[in-house]
Amino acid sequence: MAVEQNGGGQKGLFQKLAENDTYRKIILGAGLLGIALILLSGNLKSCDSQTAPTASSPSSRTVLTAEEYEKQMENSLSGIISQIDGVGNARVMVTLEQTSKSVYATQEKKSGQQTDEKAESGVGKNETNNSDETTYLLVKDADGSEKALQVTEVQPVVKGVVVVCDGGGDPKVQQNITDAVTTALHITSVRVCVIKAK
Repeated sequence: MAVEQNGGGQKGLFQKLAENDTYRKIILGAGLLGIALILLSGNLKSCDSQTAPTASSPSSRTVLTAEEYEKQMENSLSGIISQIDGVGNARVMVTLEQTSKSVYATQEKKSGQQTDEKAESGVGKNETNNSDETTYLLVKDADGSEKALQVTEVQPVVKGVVVVCDGGGDPKVQQNITDAVTTALHITSVRVCVIKAK
C-alpha cells in the first residue's frame, strides 16, 4: 500500500505542476530550448562535415603520373635556372629511372620441415625443407570491396637532367646550373648536362 501512496504522491506533484501557469511556462520554455539545442547541434555537425574535406584537402595528395611528374619537375627547374645570372632562356628535360610505386603491407609465413633417415649400414640422410609464403594484408572499403593496404608510396627517381640555355657555353654558368640542379634534386653532377643553345 505504501507503493500506491508514493505513486499517487508523484501523480499529484505532476498535476500540481501542470495546473500552475508559471511552472507550465517554464517546462514549455525548457522543452523548446532543448529542441532548439538539438536542431543547432545537428546544423553544427553538418557544417563540420562540409568543411572537413576542404580542411583536409591540402594534406591529401593527388597521385601524379610519370609524365605529369616529369613536366612538373621540368617547369620547376626551368623557373629556378632562368633566375641564375647569365643563363638567359632555358629549356629543361628530366628523365626518370623509375615511376612512382606503391609499397603494400605484407605478412610472411615461414615453415620448415626436417627429416632424418638412417639406413642399416649406419649412413644417414638429413634433409631440410623450408618454404616461405608472402601474402598482402587486405582492408575492406566502404562498399565492401577488398584492396591491399598501402603503407607508403616511393617517389620516382630522377635518371638525368638536360639543360639547354643561351649561357650554356660559359663554364661558370654551367657550374652554377649544375650546382642548382644537384641541390634541388639530390642527384650527382654526373646526371646533369648543360649545353649552349644555338
